[in-house]
Amino acid sequence: MMLPRRAHEEGHKRKFLVVIDDTPECMVALSFAARRAQHTGGGVVLLFVIEPEGPQGFAGVEDIMREEAREQAQASLSKFAAQARDVANLDTEMVIREGKTAEEIRRLIESDEDIAVLVLAAGESSEGPGPLVSAIAGRGSGTFPVPITIVPGTLSEDQIEAIT
Repeated sequence: MMLPRRAHEEGHKRKFLVVIDDTPECMVALSFAARRAQHTGGGVVLLFVIEPEGPQGFAGVEDIMREEAREQAQASLSKFAAQARDVANLDTEMVIREGKTAEEIRRLIESDEDIAVLVLAAGESSEGPGPLVSAIAGRGSGTFPVPITIVPGTLSEDQIEAIT
């Protein structure tokens, strides 16, 4: 079921969602989203998803691994948030979720009606656009709750500035 988006209503800021995963193209998606948000008076939400690694067997070890993953996620989000400030003088919302990436993206969009666009960058390798773009933009993208913008991962900052 598609929820009505209210980001266009007064008092609501249109948000661009960027999934942070430390791939080279991730920085391109962030730069594009930050510049679009800056030019449209919107905001940016950074999402880092910690994917489960399967059963570990020992609760104490699992708790330590989960805490280390959260610390890594927070450090990564902080790095990308600083980049958004540098690129577009923009503060971002930072969200950490645990689960399957595609499911957590959908859940976040469904829980925040101001998220209006998901921004992804296609990978630069000859093996395809990358697993996230393939998973989200492929099968089922027509039923996705918001538009998906896919930018080439090879865009330069000058090219991003020109198109945003």
